[in-house]
Amino acid sequence: MTMAPVYADAQESAELLHGKVHLETCMAAALAERAGRVIKVEMKREAGGPVYEFDIRDNNARDWDIECDADSGEIIEIEQEVTTPRHPLFQEVATVSEQSAREIARQAYPGVIVETEYEIESDGRAVYEFDIRQDDGTEMKVEIDAATGEVHEANREYWQIGYE
Repeated sequence: MTMAPVYADAQESAELLHGKVHLETCMAAALAERAGRVIKVEMKREAGGPVYEFDIRDNNARDWDIECDADSGEIIEIEQEVTTPRHPLFQEVATVSEQSAREIARQAYPGVIVETEYEIESDGRAVYEFDIRQDDGTEMKVEIDAATGEVHEANREYWQIGYE
């Protein structure tokens, strides 16, 4: 599903259509980290500014989220996606149920959860990632630490291209 972006103002809109670095440059950097096929690209804002996130299915059918700073072109995060919270890497560290994580995420960012992912961070931490569509049409990406139940990260998503 692709949704129309919602921007706070015209300056934010112009800034987040793309960063200072071309999308293709960041895509090449992401594919250099994990060779495969790009199945989705998202633009979001993190504390440091605009970020491209590439969902890549590697040549061994594993899925990865690779983030590239859209202003510098540097890879800033690599996460492995797993298909279920029962995956051994996820289950090994998770103590918080998906239902509890959903409640925590919706309490922090009210709205409708439109997508759920299960991720293993580069440090081995397991997180639930929820895309929450808020009443005003904006979409938040909220990560809940599967061991502690704390909000690990929350960022606004502006646009995406590709598969959910």
